[in-house]
Amino acid sequence: MITDLTNGKPSKLIVGFTLPMLASVIFQQLYTLADFIIAGKFVSIDALAAVGVSGMVTFLFMAFATGSNIGISVVISHHFGAKEYEKTKTAVYTAIISMITLAAVFTVIGLLISSPLLDAMNTDRDIKASALEYLNIYIFGLVFLFLYNTCNGAFSALGDSTTPFIFLAVSSISNIILDAVFVIKFKMGVAGVAWATFICQGFASIAVLITLLIRLKKFVPHAKGKPFSFTIFKETARLAVPSILQQSFVSVGNILIMSKVNTFANDFVAAYSSCIKLNTFIINCCMTVGNAVSSYTAQNIGAKKLERIKGGFRSGLMIGEGVVLFAMIIFMIFPNPVISLFLDTSKPELIQGALEAGKHFIYIVTPFYVLMTLKITADGVLRGAGAMAEFTAGTFTSLFLRVLFSYVLGSLIGQDGIWWAVSIGWVIPCAMSYIFYKTGTWKRKIKKNSELRIQNSE
Repeated sequence: MITDLTNGKPSKLIVGFTLPMLASVIFQQLYTLADFIIAGKFVSIDALAAVGVSGMVTFLFMAFATGSNIGISVVISHHFGAKEYEKTKTAVYTAIISMITLAAVFTVIGLLISSPLLDAMNTDRDIKASALEYLNIYIFGLVFLFLYNTCNGAFSALGDSTTPFIFLAVSSISNIILDAVFVIKFKMGVAGVAWATFICQGFASIAVLITLLIRLKKFVPHAKGKPFSFTIFKETARLAVPSILQQSFVSVGNILIMSKVNTFANDFVAAYSSCIKLNTFIINCCMTVGNAVSSYTAQNIGAKKLERIKGGFRSGLMIGEGVVLFAMIIFMIFPNPVISLFLDTSKPELIQGALEAGKHFIYIVTPFYVLMTLKITADGVLRGAGAMAEFTAGTFTSLFLRVLFSYVLGSLIGQDGIWWAVSIGWVIPCAMSYIFYKTGTWKRKIKKNSELRIQNSE
């Protein structure tokens, strides 16, 4: 349901808006894990490796899709909050056309570079054929990935987080079922995993697109909207490009850190792989809250109700801190079950060392989740206000510090240096983002961006 986030109690609006988005994160993780588990247990270790190697490439495409999602959501939210319903619909249509076009270009490029990319990553011959097969099927489905993220961004901007959650939940459950059918029953191997994702993502994206267009047609019927606007396209690109770059560089940074981790013993490598999956899950939950704060901020900026943004920030921060405190308690009480969740229990020689290293992760890294949440929530306000320079500064500082300290502390104090690098990577960027939010630099960005929109419309 389309919801106006500019009226009503901020805490109630943020909670109702965020909970379906948090549930979406859980379902996303479930079907991603299902791909790995089914490939590893019912095909072979090489199949698991093939899916994993392909994931390093697919993450780059995902970076463009999710980064664009942020820009799309903020622009639509601004016009929706300002009650500019024709521009709201124009922004949605422009986003759909732009992302379908971008997906077509990436499909051609992806098919041309997929094999050279695998070679550049020194992919083993035994798994390259399977990895290439998986990757090419995935690339053919890029239009569905981009389309779903576009519609998801549009629904979020319109204050509706429930509709995309429903489609994602159905898609995720169907994906797990098809994984099992294609791989276990029909023995399709890695291709079965890829086709399951292709089919389910395809149906979900088409269904959510039809639903979005029907909702828009019924919403303020007299406001028609244009099929495409170059002004809105440029506005969206200005907000989306920094997010795309941020997501892409995070992928590169993780590869650099992994190269340092690989210099340690196998038990620590196993622990790092397990703990980073846990870490990613928590970060994704916090990012979801941050995205909710972005949509809330953008709508209220459009409605010129800046006084409401502080309440949205506080409500988002409270939800985010609640999530990470709950995670910290679970991690502290049940460290062994949590860490071994992703470990290969068929290799007992790795387990004890990995469990011990994983506990160090819990004791060193998780207390810093409090700062991480503060940064991500403040970033939500900055993105919603269009203050992308401030958002980018904090994000890249975090990435730079994590990579730098991984190598410096990893060499000086060993394995724990990696965990301390992850933790330290949140401290200064947290201070930067919070200062940007508190000092109100984003308010000046609002005035500047409004002037630019007026000039462009002229």
